[in-house]
Amino acid sequence: MHFSVRKLNMCRAGLLLALLCTTLVALAQVPKPIDVFGFEPGADYKLAKYNLLMDYYQRLDKASNRVKMVQIGKSVLGKPLMLLMVSSEANMKQLDKWRSISEQLSRARIDAKQARTLAEMGKAVVWIDVGLHASEVAAAQMMPELAYRMVTEESTEMKKIRDQVVALLMIEMNPDGLDIVADWYNGNLGTPYETTSPPWLYHHYVGHDNNRDWFTNNMPETKAVSEVLYNQWYPQIVYNQHQSSPAWTRIFIPPFANPVNPHIHPGVTSGVNLVGSAMASRFAMKKMPGVVSQLRFSMWWNGGMRTVPYFHNQIGILTETAHATPSPRFYPPDSLPKTVGVGVTAATNGTEIFYADPWKGGESHFRDAVNYMEEASMATLVLAADKREEFLFNIYQMGRDAIETAGKSKPFAYVIPADQWDKGEALNLINMLRQSGVEVSKATQPFQANNVSYPAGAYIIYGGQAFIPYVMDLMEKQVHPNQRLYPGGPPIPPYDLAGWTLPMQMGVKVNRVDKEFTATADPVKGQAVAAPGEVAASADYGYRLSRNENASVSAVNRLLSEGETVSIGPADAGSFFIQKGANTERSIKKLANELGISFTAQATKPASGITPLKLPKVGLYKSWVANMDEGWTRWFLESYGFPVDTLHDADMAKKDLSAYSAIIIPDQGVKEILNGHAPNTMPAQYTGGLGLGGTLALSQYVNNGGTLITFDEASDFAIELLGLPVKNVTDGLSNQQFYIPGSLIRTTIDTRTSLAAGMQPEVAAAFSNSRAFDIVRQRREGEGGKETTKAAPEPAVELIASYAKKDLLMSGWALNEDKYIAGKAAVLRARQNKGNVVLFGFRPQFRGQPRGTYKLIFNALYESTLAKTAGNTTGKSE
Repeated sequence: MHFSVRKLNMCRAGLLLALLCTTLVALAQVPKPIDVFGFEPGADYKLAKYNLLMDYYQRLDKASNRVKMVQIGKSVLGKPLMLLMVSSEANMKQLDKWRSISEQLSRARIDAKQARTLAEMGKAVVWIDVGLHASEVAAAQMMPELAYRMVTEESTEMKKIRDQVVALLMIEMNPDGLDIVADWYNGNLGTPYETTSPPWLYHHYVGHDNNRDWFTNNMPETKAVSEVLYNQWYPQIVYNQHQSSPAWTRIFIPPFANPVNPHIHPGVTSGVNLVGSAMASRFAMKKMPGVVSQLRFSMWWNGGMRTVPYFHNQIGILTETAHATPSPRFYPPDSLPKTVGVGVTAATNGTEIFYADPWKGGESHFRDAVNYMEEASMATLVLAADKREEFLFNIYQMGRDAIETAGKSKPFAYVIPADQWDKGEALNLINMLRQSGVEVSKATQPFQANNVSYPAGAYIIYGGQAFIPYVMDLMEKQVHPNQRLYPGGPPIPPYDLAGWTLPMQMGVKVNRVDKEFTATADPVKGQAVAAPGEVAASADYGYRLSRNENASVSAVNRLLSEGETVSIGPADAGSFFIQKGANTERSIKKLANELGISFTAQATKPASGITPLKLPKVGLYKSWVANMDEGWTRWFLESYGFPVDTLHDADMAKKDLSAYSAIIIPDQGVKEILNGHAPNTMPAQYTGGLGLGGTLALSQYVNNGGTLITFDEASDFAIELLGLPVKNVTDGLSNQQFYIPGSLIRTTIDTRTSLAAGMQPEVAAAFSNSRAFDIVRQRREGEGGKETTKAAPEPAVELIASYAKKDLLMSGWALNEDKYIAGKAAVLRARQNKGNVVLFGFRPQFRGQPRGTYKLIFNALYESTLAKTAGNTTGKSE
């Protein structure tokens, strides 16, 4: 018997040894990043491009059963967006089980006993992404090393991570941008311009604003990631890595600065602080100084990669790491500043709670950034493993709290009526919410709510769901606190925006209902689809199409590109008129099905006279100073089918500008437009701006009949360039006198003007330290008296839109708005010889969000194709 037991134990030991040897052999076959790259991640002067990263991850995926790589979408330029899932071998065999548990706990539709059972058995799901801002290059280089460690390291710490956590590693959020930045860096390596940024956007359309797109989901990258986060995996922690630490620090970590958005569950806020504390502790024990918190980055704004998770009861983490270039840098220790940060600061003498171990300077290398990012990632993963059950149950509890307060502190529902000014934008709003995991139903029978009758087809967003904080934050107005550096002192700028309420921006009617009601409704699965539009029976002349809907512009541009005749007229400015041709009926039926727009019959040609449109040919100014508003404008124009040519500085002076019906200058500073990059700050071909030659050519273009359209700050350039009788009344005001940092301002539209066709009488202007105008007139007063001399002619300036005279602030934060911009012009059209200049005081296409002001741009573009006159102006000139 003794012999048998001994023999059995020897056999077991042999099996364990064989298993260990097999594991060691398998791990030995897993490639290290250096084996593929030819250099260590974070090596000075080295950047791995996306194809090299993909090569490594594919080899890692093939070599280990602790990894699975899947494609979740494609980038704007068609590169694959890849997600790496890492966990233990046993966990990887049951990924759908862990995903399902995470979903059930996040959606919180189960009782507490079931939730506790699932939390006990489930695995923490942690998302870590890199490379969203492509100029912040270290994180993408770090991720292969982190993945390798997670797959191969056999420490007690790492084994626990693999056993308790399913890690979702988004290996590169912006692959197009990574290659753009790497090519620029490698192309300028060893030159004076080695550490400069490319003179074009590192995201094809939106540059840095790819981290400002997380509730509108305009970009394919945003859509793909949102699908994973809010409709598939529902991670408890979402860690978004960045690289813009305050000067003379090494890394910014949570806790964040004030304020916190009141729609965020306090469990999220405390969870964020908990992760930050875990990071701080790990850095302290590893003698890694320069870790700072509570500067600049707040928890107020919604639409960012790490902020949208807050409203889904997920712990969103942002870190900002120093040294965003592969080139070494030296910080003279004797130049250490007394404080770090801008505005709100932290002392560098070691007396600050949230900057207790200051960095004293010296050599700084690219590898330092990799080390800090890697350790911050490890701190997050260790904490998730240690508190796995707590994180899982907490996300459930926060979801239950949201559900159980419906009809109490939270609305019972929001109803989006079927009858809308622009039905397409109402549907777009629904789909933005669906892309972010919001549960939406569609009424199949008429119903009543709050004494209002709704027909079938209305959409209902019930408050009894886990993500209702997200819905409320997008549907309700924001009231940003009046934060000052000191009482009566300068305002503390909000992190990004102060107000963003989507129904206001999109011109969509949404009704909040606090009292319970019943309705027969079906849940919307996937994306809501527009019902096919109606097409009237064939008429002698053709068809009429409403200009109220933005989608009508897509239809008109398609028809114009196919050679159809589309006209507009002054008597019925609310319609497009389509003359019937051989293929017209087939084309409009296709458009009605695709776009959900309806065509009514037009029996005869309108008696008041109509003017045929041409498809506008748009020249879009693109400075060598990379400009996000230019990218958004390009995306906007292409989305609606407008042909767009790029006009660089030299093109303005050399090209025949008369080929363009309109030229757009997006929001950009006057000095940047005129002067661009200064000599010797960039390679010579990317220095300079429009200069005298381009400015004169642009002036001549307008005088000869062209249409110039300017957004926000670029309007200052047009006023100065052309000597327009217009004054920007906000010019020269300090932020203590007047301040509107990213808010929605009530704006009234003069619907008698042709540029207002299809517009609602009142809209929300996206005002971000923007402009308001006065029309300059001859002064006829002096020394206290009034002159009776002959008056000068009235300026040839048409008022299109004005900021409201009262109740200006719709959502956000504003200081002294009534004093300085109430009743002032927001949009003007000025006649200049044969041409026109359309001045927008704000950005009507800001980040693709204010759909309610799009038509002001559409109308200006269409009218630019008409005869070379001042256009059809019927409004007041004041």
